[in-house]
Amino acid sequence: MRFVSLPASHSFSHISLSRYIRTMAQSHGNNTGKKLIRIDVSSDSVCPWCLVGKKNLDKAMDSSKEKFNFEVRWHPFFLNPSAPKEGVHKREYFQQKFGSRSEQIFARMTEVFRGLGLEYDTSGLTGNTLDSHRLITFAGHQGFDKQNALVEELFLGYFTQGKYIGDREFLVGAAGKAGVEGAAEFLENPNNGVEEVNEELDKYSAHITGVPYYVINGKLKLSGGQPPELFLRAFESAADVF
Repeated sequence: MRFVSLPASHSFSHISLSRYIRTMAQSHGNNTGKKLIRIDVSSDSVCPWCLVGKKNLDKAMDSSKEKFNFEVRWHPFFLNPSAPKEGVHKREYFQQKFGSRSEQIFARMTEVFRGLGLEYDTSGLTGNTLDSHRLITFAGHQGFDKQNALVEELFLGYFTQGKYIGDREFLVGAAGKAGVEGAAEFLENPNNGVEEVNEELDKYSAHITGVPYYVINGKLKLSGGQPPELFLRAFESAADVF
């Protein structure tokens, strides 16, 4: 989908965000001469197109890192808020949800993932993603680089290794690989982070119906697993916000 300017109602209920972007841009500009591109991503941990979009976004950022500094923040979205915490088999769930189309969907995602050098794994369980969102939000307080690394580990584990997104051991292991400290203790209390996840949902995801969804410098919005070229065009356009 093409990117478009946000409507006036969105630009800027975020006055503080605007000030923050300008302040950070000046800071980065003084040090590196690069402009800051801030990317807010609404995503669910069991959305395959969110992994596709992340990989393409990473490519776009890597190819333009000499020109821009980037700050990526991940925000929660629930494709199925009522998904069971105990989990159900992926294939069984998708067959119930999509019927005869499920095998076509699996075949399509297998093709797309292979284009990224990944193998799409349909084994294992799927289910409620609240704990993953609690952990992602928690990681953001330790740095957005760590948060981004955690999202990567969760995606790869769930989509390519058959890991269950609700498994505490998997979540803690992914946090360790991403350098996030205190994950086990944080997740032990099921109430930790829930209020913040709900606040993030209201602020970033209440107006959308699907993911991945990106807001770039509070100005441009994109949805879907876009190719790197479209992200590059969006960076150039969004840089004019300063």
